[in-house]
Amino acid sequence: MTTPTPIPELDDCALACATRLRDASEVLLVSHIDADGLTSAAITARALERAGIPFETAFENQLDAEAIATIAATGHDTVLFTDFGSGQLDIIAEYDDAFTPVIADHHQPANAETEYHLNPLLVGIDGASELSGAGASYTLARALETGDTDNRDLASLAVVGAVGDMQATDGELTGANRAIVEEGVEAGVLDEQPDLALYGRQTRPLPKLLEYSNAVYIPGITNDQRGSVELLSGLAIDLKRNGEWRTWVDLSGEERQTVVSALVECALKRGVGPDSIEDLVATTYTLVAEPIGTELRDASEFSTLLNATARYDRADVGLAVCLGNRESALDRARTLLETHRRNISDGLQLMKTEGVTTENHVQWFDAGTQIRETIVGIVAGMALGAENVDRDRPIVAFAEKSETETKVSARGSHALVDRGLDLSVVMQRAGSAVGGDGGGHDVAAGATIPTGQQAAFIDRADRIVGEQLDG
Repeated sequence: MTTPTPIPELDDCALACATRLRDASEVLLVSHIDADGLTSAAITARALERAGIPFETAFENQLDAEAIATIAATGHDTVLFTDFGSGQLDIIAEYDDAFTPVIADHHQPANAETEYHLNPLLVGIDGASELSGAGASYTLARALETGDTDNRDLASLAVVGAVGDMQATDGELTGANRAIVEEGVEAGVLDEQPDLALYGRQTRPLPKLLEYSNAVYIPGITNDQRGSVELLSGLAIDLKRNGEWRTWVDLSGEERQTVVSALVECALKRGVGPDSIEDLVATTYTLVAEPIGTELRDASEFSTLLNATARYDRADVGLAVCLGNRESALDRARTLLETHRRNISDGLQLMKTEGVTTENHVQWFDAGTQIRETIVGIVAGMALGAENVDRDRPIVAFAEKSETETKVSARGSHALVDRGLDLSVVMQRAGSAVGGDGGGHDVAAGATIPTGQQAAFIDRADRIVGEQLDG
């Protein structure tokens, strides 16, 4: 390693992992399927390629005992796990005679040890808000550099992964993530600026930008097409070009300020508090090499595009986009994104129609087979900012995984975490109590439980959350 990694606390571990990978005859790279997992895979794949290390790539939605057994049967002497593996160390350890694991992850480790384990939690860095799986993978990529390689260009993918993993606390990336942002800016692949904190600045027509954003709920604007159009139409700026609505990035700085001023005035008149109005502005991360007006230029939109691939069984498409395929893979990803958006919209409408059930400390809904289990967590996270959903209670969502298993996804807020919420513990303890298993992060976690155990799970989860928030 010619230069230190951006996370000095992880230098020694990253170097040890990199050395083991260089000594391998061939590496099997296995990663998770969300945006953080896909960017983790892309970062390590590119770094392995540049280091001249032969590898194959595979993806798993859930790294359970069956998946690990299948991995062991491939015959690879070294397996690199990215964005998962820490929480499954106890199972992985059962195959120590089959392969050597190298892990770059940020989830809570199981009660087991392994030699090559790169995880921020092991050095006192918060894996839920300060370093994502992609960040851990980027740290490993920096350790894999040789004298003639520079992997700092991969910082942009690490930022996409962190943003996709909801690590932008209070509107910006902090902690160890901050060091990666700085490297990306220095390398000329990233730009960071304060801007309107609404999703879709690159691609959404202006009315949709206001209508669909859940950063701040503004009565008469959020989820209100007519209200959004009326607000914009009353402004003294040209909002259309050749008969088509312009997007946020089409506007000049002066035009953007006009929209922001009108939005703030509207919010104040409709009772939105000053603290919430402050949330309308956040730090935005731009991938400067990508074309203006595309999903790939904005870290948040890029992460959504990636979620739309692997969560519909096309992780190969997401990986190809991350690695630079701007033709067939990107076209396919955009088609999947349209499907993803429709399914998310349908899921939110389902939740709005059927409502949530409120317990003492949590709220929940059971989607059954009506929401795909790979996206029910996304729906739950978006629902937490919707009308008639309490922001001061974590939300739990169920979706059928199979005839015998149910997927559980839980989402909270950083404000709740500050009060003591740890959904990783909630999912692990409540899941285990009903014969399942779970884990994740303090602000977002999941579990798999036997079908029919939803009521017992909620009863246990409600009590645990109560203990955390009232303790």
